[in-house]
Amino acid sequence: MELEDLLKEAEKACPRSYAPYSRFRVGAALLAESGEVITGVNVENRSFGLTNCAERTALFTALTRGITRFKAIAVFAPDGDSPTSPCGACRQVLSEFVSADFQIIFGNSRENYVVTTMGELFPHSDLHDLKDKFE
Repeated sequence: MELEDLLKEAEKACPRSYAPYSRFRVGAALLAESGEVITGVNVENRSFGLTNCAERTALFTALTRGITRFKAIAVFAPDGDSPTSPCGACRQVLSEFVSADFQIIFGNSRENYVVTTMGELFPHSDLHDLKDKFE
């Protein structure tokens, strides 16, 4: 699957977003190594601290289904003035399961997007290596 196609899948998820407070809808599409695409949306809560981002929703859904190996993620936020990258919490959680060359595409339209990697967005992330000491 091409990254632009993955971005379209993220866009399709956006209408399912629950964002009554910010009105900032986000959809994510996570590409598993098997080729399966798992989508997620942001789910807000009036406390905001308990809000869950689309990226983590997609990842947690995949893990719940036993999917643990991933190639790429797309994040689509049509309400943004510019492409919105994964937040720090999402970067940290994703880093637990993906390598530095994991591809990330994020955009606010099909014409305005950024393509990068986990290593570029989250450099010097050696913390995930700790899990090897506990397995």
